[in-house]
Amino acid sequence: MDSILEGFRKAFFLIVHLDAELLEIILLSLKVSGIALVIATASGLPVGTLIGLKKFPGRGLIISLLNSFMGLPPVVVGLFVYLFLSRSGPLGFMGLLYSPSAMIVAQTILAFPIVAALSHSSIIKVDPLIKQASLTLGATSLQVSRTVMNEARYGIMAAVIAALGRVMAEVGAILIVGGNIAGYTRVMTTTIALETDKGEFELAIALGIILLIISFLLNVALYVIQKMGALRTGQ
Repeated sequence: MDSILEGFRKAFFLIVHLDAELLEIILLSLKVSGIALVIATASGLPVGTLIGLKKFPGRGLIISLLNSFMGLPPVVVGLFVYLFLSRSGPLGFMGLLYSPSAMIVAQTILAFPIVAALSHSSIIKVDPLIKQASLTLGATSLQVSRTVMNEARYGIMAAVIAALGRVMAEVGAILIVGGNIAGYTRVMTTTIALETDKGEFELAIALGIILLIISFLLNVALYVIQKMGALRTGQ
């Protein structure tokens, strides 16, 4: 019991004094997850919008695949990214394995279906009359898409936050493709796993507290956005 309390004491000391190693790990985590989220949003949002607004052959299959991929096991994603980026893999010549870039690729794959599927779900809930009115007024396809996306913005923002929560808490995939190299690919989740295995809990506890705070803030943001969307719909 005393050792646990001592671990918490040292953890709070690291946080309060902005320990250099702690900050380095946090900043790398935010950088990797942030870039992955931007890429996933930039690619997933157009896909979600397209399948939400257009009907075409294979649309149902795409929707089913996106919904299924939302629950992709991170270790499976990590395995396939590893196979593609390893020296014997088709992309091995790029030399990305065991680098932050490989971690970004893995997290992008995990975040993409969440952004696309939840964006699609939000877009199809928009009143069809809005789309019809825009077309009647002579709006182009791009303008119609913008109008519908604006109506679905709260759901889209919720999708992005959900994707960020997913990648921030992920450990399996980035451990496989990043290698957990100190000062280079070591992020919050992989550091917590490593330090716990070593029996050195102060850094793990400090990072765990930071992760809990981030998770709490994401959930608060998600709740506020959903509440705003519900109030707007009620109006």
